Amino acid sequence: MDIKDWRKRIDELDEQLVKLLNERSRCAAEAGKLKRQAGQAVYQPEREREILERVQRMNGGPLGNDALKRLFERILDEARAVEQETYKEKS
Repeated sequence: MDIKDWRKRIDELDEQLVKLLNERSRCAAEAGKLKRQAGQAVYQPEREREILERVQRMNGGPLGNDALKRLFERILDEARAVEQETYKEKS
């Protein structure tokens, strides 16, 4: 494969990532609705810690665990923002 082929593959993966991240955000919004109904806080540090530990355990590289953790921390921050927005919409 040449550079053009690799770039095409990267573009395809980016498209999949966007779809998956949006699906994950929709799931977070639904979880946020259930948390609100149950009177639970949006931010649940134990759950976030579990997620970070799980993704690091399944990591096969080449990303290091620290890099993967930083990426997922950002994903979790954005998911929390979606959940908070869901809270506001229903309040």
